This record gives sequence, structure tokens and C-alpha cells, in this order.
Amino acid sequence: MQSQLKQTLNPIIVTEDLGKAVATSDGMLHILSSIDLIINPGESIAIIGESGSGKSTLIGLLAGLDTPTTGSIKLAGKSLTAMDEDGRAAMRNKLIGFVFQSFQLLQCLTALENVMLPLELRGDKNAKEVATSLLTRVGLGHRLSHTPKQLSGGEQQRVALARAFSTQPAILFADEPTGNLDSKTGETIINLLFELNSENKTTLILVTHDSILAARCQRTIKIEAGRQV
Repeated sequence: MQSQLKQTLNPIIVTEDLGKAVATSDGMLHILSSIDLIINPGESIAIIGESGSGKSTLIGLLAGLDTPTTGSIKLAGKSLTAMDEDGRAAMRNKLIGFVFQSFQLLQCLTALENVMLPLELRGDKNAKEVATSLLTRVGLGHRLSHTPKQLSGGEQQRVALARAFSTQPAILFADEPTGNLDSKTGETIINLLFELNSENKTTLILVTHDSILAARCQRTIKIEAGRQV
């Protein structure tokens, strides 16, 4: 697959000469350099590369969780790099969902409460109904009152999927979402991820080292030693 497509009138993400470097005792360490991306609404994108290549750093920048050393990022037509932390947080709350390898569920909350939380934080009055519907959709309607410790890894990742889609994000970042799961459970989670993504018409940006999984996406972007190849 080509690593780049022609820009539409309203791309959801655009980066120009994006780079990230950190100071070390041996000088500046360049984690990412000269990343130019155009990602259109509704696309599914796989970011692939070996461990340490800079994949997770890239999505951290795209989501506004980190700031670049060089270059610029536009998210839904707005300059992410010109915003302060409050502005970036507001953009994340409005546009972005996350699925992590380590699930990132709050251990003190039930499955239902974990999915309700982002809805409640933005003031949705029907948070319980939406969360219940999504947990039922991912096959956990009978596990609403269970805490993460009472759920298997696959069940926890299903809760994480429900939480990620609960706010109907325009962009979903999935960072190695099956990394902590066995192959059979991982396949179930990936099928569910793509089903939910299709139903919600979300832009999916998936970080993986799995070439078979990457092939399910419309496009592949390969990162080697911090550079786009």
C-alpha cells in the first residue's frame, strides 16, 4: 500500500516536517524526523515498525499527548501545535478515543462505570444508557457490575473498546490493542474493533508490528528509526 494519499478538501490530520527529539547526556536523541502525513476522515491507517522505531511517540504527538520539537500538526483543520495543554485536552475530549495495549481501566470502577466515565465528564445525561448499550454490543451485558479484576484480559479489552467508542470519537487511536492477549482472543478483539469502527465511521489509526493485522487497514505507514519510509 502507498504510505500517502491525495489530500481531500478536509483532511482530519495533516502533519508537516514533524519531529521529536529529547536531550540526553550524549546530545540530542532524534526519536522522529520529517514525518509528513495526510489522513482523511473515515480512513483506517496502520502504523507499523519495529519496537523502538517511534510508532507510539507518533500517535502521542498526533493525539496531543506530547508536543513536537519541529514541524506542525493540524487536527480537524486546527493547529494542534499552537495550542496549550488545556486546548489540546479539549480537542482530545471532543474528537479522540483511545484503546491501549494495557487496557487502562480504572480498577476501582465497574465495567459500566468505566464506560460511563468519559460520558459523565462531558456532561452527557444518558451516560448509563449509552454505556449499557455499548457493553451489550461487545458481549458484556451480563458483566456490567464486574470490576476489571473480575474480568479476563479479553473482557477488559472489550470494556476498553466500549469506552473508546462511547463518545463517538472522530478519531480512534489503538496502540497494540492485542499485545497482551492470546492469538484467539486477539482475533476476536480485532474483528470487534473493525466492526465498531465501520459502524461509527471513525478514522482508525492502529499501531502494530503485525503485518497481517496491518493488511486489514486501507493504508500502511511504515516507521524505521524514526523516519517514514
